[in-house]
Amino acid sequence: MSGTGTSSSGVSSSGVSSTNASSTNASSSETAAEHATAGRLLVSAGRALVAAGLSPGSSGNVSVRDGDRLLMTGTGTQLGDLALADLSVLDLAGTHLGGPAPSKEVALHLAMYAKDPAHTAVVHVHSPSAVALSCLEPWSAHSAVPPLTPYSLMRVGQVPLLPFVAPGDPAMGALVGDSPLPFRAALLSNHGAVVSGEDLDRAVQSTIELEEACRIALLTQGAARRLIAADQVRAITAAWGMPWTGPADEAGASSAAVSAGVSPAAGADTGN
Repeated sequence: MSGTGTSSSGVSSSGVSSTNASSTNASSSETAAEHATAGRLLVSAGRALVAAGLSPGSSGNVSVRDGDRLLMTGTGTQLGDLALADLSVLDLAGTHLGGPAPSKEVALHLAMYAKDPAHTAVVHVHSPSAVALSCLEPWSAHSAVPPLTPYSLMRVGQVPLLPFVAPGDPAMGALVGDSPLPFRAALLSNHGAVVSGEDLDRAVQSTIELEEACRIALLTQGAARRLIAADQVRAITAAWGMPWTGPADEAGASSAAVSAGVSPAAGADTGN
């Protein structure tokens, strides 16, 4: 998918509108109170992420699509202490319509919406295990997370590792949009994770499951792993409607990574 243009949902995948950085005038300003139901769900999502230990300090950002508007956590906010007044209102091109200045990761969120127009929520966190795994070589070219448990396959599927760009760089949105791989979650190299979902609850639960999958991958790094059999990986992801396009065994994954120019994880097993 191209990193530019507009998806069928009307969400721009090219980044933030040129007017996003400046506040709109008072006569056109919108507030999250005008989208109170979606706003309250976003506030609850932020608290759930903090309760799960996934958002230290003021890190992380969350957004939800409400009709032709996006509500997004404001820059510098703490997800565990959100109120409606902390939420920015944007249109689907990323133009700032009201509330505080949005998180600098607007382009990343817009690109995730454009990648799957059925999704209405995006979560970006700097959770410990996801960040740690994003600092290692990926398990394969199509997924940084190996198929070790059925739960990550049921909730997330494959999780590619995207190249590093500085936080807030609009190029991050282009990396999402230009990736040929289907995914609802990705690790951002040396940075964290981004996850989208059909609604806020599913996006949050998928983010929690991804963090657990990353933790297990780290705990088993360099050990004689027993992966889920390839046919079972395909069956589970197909049954749950999750993306999985690459090889499901570590030997095949290593070969695919080499052929794609991606180094397999150090110490990767060659057994199934």
